[in-house]
Amino acid sequence: MELPDIASAVRWAAAELRAAGIEEARRDARLLLSHTLDVTLDQIIGYPERPMAPVAQRRFAALVARRGRREPVSRILGYREFWSLPFEITPDTLDPRPESEILVEAVLREIGPKGGDLEILDLGSGSGCLLLALLWELPEARGLGLDIAPGAVETASGNAATLGLAARAAFKLGDWTEGISGSWQVIVSNPPYIRDGDLTELAPEVALYEPRQALAGGADGLKAYRRMIPQAAGLLAAGGLLALEIGHGQANAVSSLLTAAGLCIIGRERDLAGVERCLLARKSRETGS
Repeated sequence: MELPDIASAVRWAAAELRAAGIEEARRDARLLLSHTLDVTLDQIIGYPERPMAPVAQRRFAALVARRGRREPVSRILGYREFWSLPFEITPDTLDPRPESEILVEAVLREIGPKGGDLEILDLGSGSGCLLLALLWELPEARGLGLDIAPGAVETASGNAATLGLAARAAFKLGDWTEGISGSWQVIVSNPPYIRDGDLTELAPEVALYEPRQALAGGADGLKAYRRMIPQAAGLLAAGGLLALEIGHGQANAVSSLLTAAGLCIIGRERDLAGVERCLLARKSRETGS
């Protein structure tokens, strides 16, 4: 196999990835080549005649082979951009999805641009993307992220340090709200919500490479919500905000759980396809319940 220049390398890789069933083969080829050569995508596109050294050809071919086995590009590169910020991801963390930015947008819109001196709790924090994106936009806020996986706690702590937010963000081991007390103005969560029976139907990029405990939501996908919502409601301050990411078709069922916990639904946020992806609920200011 000879890949003497960028143009030939992209052509070869795109053909290999298309044969593996990958839809955006050319885009992924360019991303992997950008990583291999440590140059920008603009340079990949703008300088197709740039020569490829033999060592670079071998490194690139190895990355293409990994992608051909349906390993996500973000897993190969070791990071994902979320909210225009770089987040390291590891086998213990869910790969942040663009849909999760809907939750960040909704929370920021609801609490206003200033935000103030808020205390934010992130349940099942994974890479820390939800909490850290909110703290990035709210310079006076502080937050705590809890996750059951030690590797996720370590990764999120590293992301906080990378983003310069370690002074305002802490991450610790926790099984939902176990061992947590206090009164929180904002609680956010992206819990596992895939029905166990649907796990094998997921795309290989998800089924083979995402941590199962971050996906599996029980027989009906609602197991985590049933446990977590009453706990979160008890930790919310009067007037506090709870924001939850949800799966396709789960809005009504999760809304019922929120209402049963004494919370008032104030928002049902949709993605660009019109699918409800996020629910917002508040605790009454008058009664504190």
